Amino acid sequence: MKGRSQGSILQVFYITRCRHVSLSFVGIGTLNEGPLHAALKEYYLRHGGQAEVSINDYVADVVRDGTIYEIQTGSFSGLNRKLSELIQSYPVRLVYPIAQHKTIVKVADDRRTVISKRRSPKKGAMTDVLRELVYIPRLLAEKNFSLDVLLIEENELRIYDPKKVRRRGGWRIMERQMISINDSLTIRSARDLYEFFEEPLSEPFITKDIELAMGAKPSIARQMAYVLRHTDLIEMVGKAGRFVEYRFKST
Repeated sequence: MKGRSQGSILQVFYITRCRHVSLSFVGIGTLNEGPLHAALKEYYLRHGGQAEVSINDYVADVVRDGTIYEIQTGSFSGLNRKLSELIQSYPVRLVYPIAQHKTIVKVADDRRTVISKRRSPKKGAMTDVLRELVYIPRLLAEKNFSLDVLLIEENELRIYDPKKVRRRGGWRIMERQMISINDSLTIRSARDLYEFFEEPLSEPFITKDIELAMGAKPSIARQMAYVLRHTDLIEMVGKAGRFVEYRFKST
């Protein structure tokens, strides 16, 4: 990515990356746990640790070297209370997988017979995590919180459900299966989100400028602005017509 200089704004990124890890997991078979969640849990246990550890009123997916690893394959909308309480006493690493490449596999009612397979044209990106970070932006300011974003290769298994005929033609998602981890990004503070900028921003700026600097969709730019504003990294300074203008807050 380009443009890591925003004057004094873009400082050192505490970013850790790893590229393409092929996986062949049997899974650890926890009750009510999907294959994707199980594979990620086993991945984080590969260097030791404990799974399903009771801590206060919660159950941690993995605890290793004093750090809690919380694996979330869905929305962050219900995580704020749990994570906010846990980080008061423990370092917490939230793990979030994004399907960079996906193969859609339709199976028969026996859940084994493959009817069809096709490669999805949709490709996930690291910036997709922003749509979830809008639910927990203030956690990025907490020293005990960090986030692993994983770009994965996955199979998405679908089974026909006549009750879902108005959505996906009746094919509902049965489970997600991880094939490999292609890339990873560790975010330890809100400032690490500056990694997503490909070009520098001139002040003042609007969300359209963020969109251009990121090379992203308008929705992603709005989400970035929301997260940066709620982590006190940018502030509103006025309006340009109907658009809100922002600037970076001095530190």
